[in-house]
Amino acid sequence: MTTSSDNHQKSELLGMQTPPIVSAEEWMAASKQLLVKEKAHSRARDALAAERRRMPWLAVEKEYAFIGPEGKMSLLDLFQSQRQLIVYRAFFEPGVSGWPEHACIGCSMVADQVAHPVHLNARDTSLAFVSRAPQPDINRVKARMGWEHIPWYTLTDDFETDFGVEEWHGTNAFIRDGKRLFRTYFNHGGRGDEQMGNTWNYLDITALGRQESWEDSPRGYPQTPPYDWWVWHDTGVTDPDRS
Repeated sequence: MTTSSDNHQKSELLGMQTPPIVSAEEWMAASKQLLVKEKAHSRARDALAAERRRMPWLAVEKEYAFIGPEGKMSLLDLFQSQRQLIVYRAFFEPGVSGWPEHACIGCSMVADQVAHPVHLNARDTSLAFVSRAPQPDINRVKARMGWEHIPWYTLTDDFETDFGVEEWHGTNAFIRDGKRLFRTYFNHGGRGDEQMGNTWNYLDITALGRQESWEDSPRGYPQTPPYDWWVWHDTGVTDPDRS
């Protein structure tokens, strides 16, 4: 029950220039006005993603080596038989703040936001985190931080230098045609990476996009209706009763 003293209690927002308090009708009108701008922002974001899908591709001519849970792996191996690959260069290694108990605090924030990769797999896309930490250290920190769902590999060569992430985190996207590999996009880190982790944002930086029928994509790109490919992450299968 609200009392008179409750209504006159000292505000915790003193010193903040807060918006006005309005009626329900005024609030709804303001919400609808903002929605117009939000929808315009969504359309602009979709148009930018469509432009990414038309970015030229760069052939990857050099071979790169990583170490995974089962030993030495190539860049092609990181695709895990998927058509596309997203690689985030994380800083978890000697010389980085937090070592050996933590990765860089920014990279840790990114890792904390990563959705289950099975949803990327459903769109023929694989995700990989790479750093210079040895696998035993990676496994230890993954277990403590709850990152077991993130495939994480150890860098061994010039991959970071060749792909622009030797001194700063960043996300590269690749596509393969058989064993031929191509670099299709590079997110230069900074505030660009703060958008990563969400399945949709990851797919929006790939060459093939979300692969849904409403997207503006080049002719012949794979597309299916929304919902048809969505899966439960514990089974990796779609709802058989979905109409």
